[in-house]
Amino acid sequence: MRALAGLLMSLVALASSVQAAPPAPLATHPILGIWRLALPELHCVETYRFRGDGTTLVTSKEEVSESEYRIPDKPSVKGFYKLEDRIVKDNGKKDCSGEIMKVGTQATNFVRFHPSGALFLMCSDETMETCIGPFERVEGEEA
Repeated sequence: MRALAGLLMSLVALASSVQAAPPAPLATHPILGIWRLALPELHCVETYRFRGDGTTLVTSKEEVSESEYRIPDKPSVKGFYKLEDRIVKDNGKKDCSGEIMKVGTQATNFVRFHPSGALFLMCSDETMETCIGPFERVEGEEA
């Protein structure tokens, strides 16, 4: 009986330490799909695959990373979506900027889509003052 009680306590502790998966975005969310960010000054391209299960796959030069993200179903009154992202896997190689991302790194950015749905900007706040992009939608490939 003591062994069973110890096993149950271990399982409860393990279950409480596992982080819940992020909520999946709506199947019609504009972020879903493959996006490319050209960085001509760095002679590099980054590719972002936003999957319907709330995860991303990002390639940037030699780096390949995976993250979990959260994004609301609708934009704020200012027209931005708050994007929260946490890296869960990384191959430890340099990205386009020469950096090596660390697992566990979290970021919050604000995404503004073009009315066409084919472009977006990623900004540090809900203004258009500090943004990167445009990210261009890649058609005809699976995320």
